[in-house]
Amino acid sequence: MVILALVLPAWAGITYVGLVRARRENAALPPPPRPRRSPAKKAAWIAGLAYLAGGALHVYGLSYLPSLFPKDACWFNAGVMVYPDSSSALPVSLVCQGEEVVPWWVNPGLLVLGVTAVAATVAAVVLRFRRR
Repeated sequence: MVILALVLPAWAGITYVGLVRARRENAALPPPPRPRRSPAKKAAWIAGLAYLAGGALHVYGLSYLPSLFPKDACWFNAGVMVYPDSSSALPVSLVCQGEEVVPWWVNPGLLVLGVTAVAATVAAVVLRFRRR
């Protein structure tokens, strides 16, 4: 089973890459030039990645918050079976018996990723229309 799952696809990929290289060498053609990415496209990629990472970090932070059973949020995250003192989604916060349960780095990470995403989006738009 391991042969079918790992070895066979690896062998097929290596064979395919070898065939492609052999064709290029026999044809004596230079490889096609890669189109250069414009600064606007780079900024758009950075903005997209920052939005994606910020969303993932926010979902991670929200996983600490209580849902249907508020006692369970403190039980699973802080080890005490009490109702939370307070909780909020933005900034992400869960306080159980006067102690913050959400890791300290979640909110600063959200701030950094949010500022990066907005700045990169503005930069992408400005660079795109400045080229025209």
